[in-house]
Amino acid sequence: MGLLQDLASRLAIPGLPDWTGLIALLLLLLVGLAYLLMPFSVFGLKGRLDSIEAQLDELQAEIRSLSLQLSGAPRRAVTEDWVELPSRAPRAVEEDPRITPPVPPPAAWPEGRGGRSEPRVDWPGDGRR
Repeated sequence: MGLLQDLASRLAIPGLPDWTGLIALLLLLLVGLAYLLMPFSVFGLKGRLDSIEAQLDELQAEIRSLSLQLSGAPRRAVTEDWVELPSRAPRAVEEDPRITPPVPPPAAWPEGRGGRSEPRVDWPGDGRR
C-alpha cells in the first residue's frame, strides 16, 4: 500500500488531488494497449492493401499479355471475363516509331533583305562621318 501511495504522490499533477496522476497513467496504458491489440482493418489498412493487391494482379496480367505479344506467341485470355479489344487495321507500310521530334526547316529571310545586317553605332569622337 505504501508503494502505491508513493507512486501516486510522484505522479501527482500540481493543483489536483494525488490520485489524478495515477489515473492519467492508467488511461494512457489502456489506450496504448488498445492500439496494440486493435486489428489493422479498423484503421482501413486491410481495404487499401486489398485494392493495391488487385491493382498489382492487373498489372502482372497486362505485362504477361504484352510479353506474349512481343514474343509472337498466340494470345490467350488471362481471365474469363477478359474482353478482346478490336484490332486496328494494318497499315500499308509499317514504320518504326520516331524517337526524336522532327527537325523544323531553317528560317527563310524575306525577299527584300539580303541576309544579316548589323546595327550602325556612332561613337562620339569616332571621326568617320
